[in-house]
Amino acid sequence: MINKFFKLKTQSSKSNARRGRLKTEAGIVNTPCFMPVATQATVKTLSSEDMLSAKAEILLANAYHLYLRPGTRIIKKLGGLHKFMNWHKPILTDSGGYQVFSLAELKKISDEGVKFQSHIDGSYHMLTPEKVIEIESDLGVDIIMPLDVCTHYPATRDYAETSLKRTTAWAKRSRKEFEKKQKRGKYQQFLFGIIQGAMFPDLRKMAVQELVDLNFDGYSIGGLMVGEPNKLTHKILKITLNELPIDKPRYFMGLGTPLDILEAIKSGVDMFDCVIPTRYGRNGTAFTSRGKVVVRNGAYKEDSKSLDKECDCFVCKNYSRAYLRHLLNTGEILGPRLVSYHNTYFYQKFTLRVRQAIENNQFEKFEKSFKKVYNNKNR
Repeated sequence: MINKFFKLKTQSSKSNARRGRLKTEAGIVNTPCFMPVATQATVKTLSSEDMLSAKAEILLANAYHLYLRPGTRIIKKLGGLHKFMNWHKPILTDSGGYQVFSLAELKKISDEGVKFQSHIDGSYHMLTPEKVIEIESDLGVDIIMPLDVCTHYPATRDYAETSLKRTTAWAKRSRKEFEKKQKRGKYQQFLFGIIQGAMFPDLRKMAVQELVDLNFDGYSIGGLMVGEPNKLTHKILKITLNELPIDKPRYFMGLGTPLDILEAIKSGVDMFDCVIPTRYGRNGTAFTSRGKVVVRNGAYKEDSKSLDKECDCFVCKNYSRAYLRHLLNTGEILGPRLVSYHNTYFYQKFTLRVRQAIENNQFEKFEKSFKKVYNNKNR
């Protein structure tokens, strides 16, 4: 059967790096892709127009935050999330499972779901797999995630196994509810399964097999980048990827540095998201072709150079490091906004260059060249 949602266009002859395409009702997404994080229907300090000029093709929003504020009823009444935030390209929503476990004041997990107290106003809520699918359906986005149990690091095997069993049971219920919603709805959505299993290879393999049997539209790799050593991250990632079907997209949740993304792409990952570009931008750190530049530092007080001589974003065309440092150190809002925009643009240009390299069967050459320049301290 032809997969109309995801098309694998080509793969590197020397690695597992893949070039693909996602086709949604809101438009095409070329992979590998990096999704700027618009947690509360906005990428912090940046507008939808900024995202268009930065060449972003898909944004990530968070169902937990939008459910609590302003509420899915309001967003649905106002025409859905695309219209609400004036972003008419694809949107992916995380289920909010991670936020429930990390932000909620009080929470109780049961086979039914998660009962929690809002971190905003202390009100109590119950999220079930079915409720999460309903929320994301009401938001009217393109790609949605089911409720899962997020495991911490380090986690005991007993805890990881119990969490995995519950995640799988919730995945089955989510899939069933999703199919009901799709039969009644007019807007086509796509549901990914989330792979858990902590740092235990056999549990990861078990998780993949159980989710593949449910025939999700794509597969998200969760439970990594939660404090484990970097080598362990990529070891578990490769074990997981080896079990996944080649004709479905693979999404690494929460991976964010350029070098980590390159390594994951080489292993066969298609989609990424992380708050790093804008979080670092707000704190005065820019990502450049030659690595990170901490613009707040005194070394840039009289520096007339742009953030990155290889970058053609409007920030690098028009503003010096000295001016950006001045804005950041005087608390002017424009400073975090400009550096955040540059970082977002840098990530989009970076993944574009990766896609071009894979298309030309030059990924390994690009990887070697990028790393050599990125690690050059002469900035």
